[in-house]
Amino acid sequence: QVQLVESGGGLVQAGGSLRLSCAASGRTFSSYAMGWFRQVIGKEREFVAAISWSGSNTTYAHSVKGRFTISGDNAKNTVYLQMNSLKPEDTAVYYCAAAPVGFRSYLYYSDLRDYDYWGQGTQVTVSS
Repeated sequence: QVQLVESGGGLVQAGGSLRLSCAASGRTFSSYAMGWFRQVIGKEREFVAAISWSGSNTTYAHSVKGRFTISGDNAKNTVYLQMNSLKPEDTAVYYCAAAPVGFRSYLYYSDLRDYDYWGQGTQVTVSS
């Protein structure tokens, strides 16, 4: 089992920045691809960004590409999402997720069905 705890959410004006953190505990000696997703009430959870265990591969949703950056620190069992140039449409609850990848440290996933573990979410609100 892996436990994920997100932090760093809050209220920010449009054009501002936030950095989300996701700390993992539990079975962290295994290899995991990590992802960030977001959800607005009444809408489906959507993919934001993902990173491979090795850190060498990343992918982003088109809507955030060039503004958001995902990174990880395996020594600290933490993954980050740096969000710049925030827009009101980025307002959502942001979730981090972990997917076991075994020895395939190059893998990453954009489909939420590939993820086994989820955090409780952190609210991000961008005012116009």
